[in-house]
Amino acid sequence: MADIVLLLVAATGAGWVDAVVGGGGLLQLPALLVAGVPPVHALATNKFASIFGTASAAVTYARTTKIDRRVAVPAGLAAVAFAGLGAASASAISQDALAPLVMVVLIGVALFVTLRPAFGTHLRLHLRTPARALSVIAVTGVGIAFYDGILGPGTGTFLIIAFTTILGMDFVSGSAHSKIVNSCTNLGALLVFAYQGHVLWLLGLTMAVCNIAGAQLGARMALRRGAKFVRIVLLCVVTAMVAKLGYGQFFGS
Repeated sequence: MADIVLLLVAATGAGWVDAVVGGGGLLQLPALLVAGVPPVHALATNKFASIFGTASAAVTYARTTKIDRRVAVPAGLAAVAFAGLGAASASAISQDALAPLVMVVLIGVALFVTLRPAFGTHLRLHLRTPARALSVIAVTGVGIAFYDGILGPGTGTFLIIAFTTILGMDFVSGSAHSKIVNSCTNLGALLVFAYQGHVLWLLGLTMAVCNIAGAQLGARMALRRGAKFVRIVLLCVVTAMVAKLGYGQFFGS
């Protein structure tokens, strides 16, 4: 019973974090491992539960935030394919070797956002050029999607940063677009995991209900409180992810 309560609470918290800035796996995946779920099954079940919350948040954002379909649709379609390719390649790539690189990138993100307090708090429409639109599709739908299939931590955060830096979106708009692409990366990886038989369906469905509840709360809070609130949560989540990856890298053994 204690394990079930832990998983449901973690799924709710993960849904909230994912809806605001991404990084819900920081809560949900360790909870699955602590509950005794084998690593591969934990990764697969985490994706299954997360896709419901992320898609739910995407719908909520889309109702009140203008979505650039010329970017979101092709990026999402590419993300399904490349996240699936990443998941299929996961066993052939050393995740331990990737962890330090991810940690360095996250530290860079934290410093960038901290040193530029106005970044992401307002729209920069002059950056929305066709060339930049193609760039953000490639970065989010190919690069970040492939990374999500292989490893995953920080995917939602990386997507928000990509949309804000490349297309000049504010954090709320960037979060809205990231949820669409992140739903597609989850779907691509999930299709591979399901084919391999790693998903614990009943457990995943139970956690998905809580994930949706947390995602709805997080999306509505982000929309109500605006870009400055998202910026603060983003910095907190990035710091937590760096701490977790750093602990695993230096003290995990």
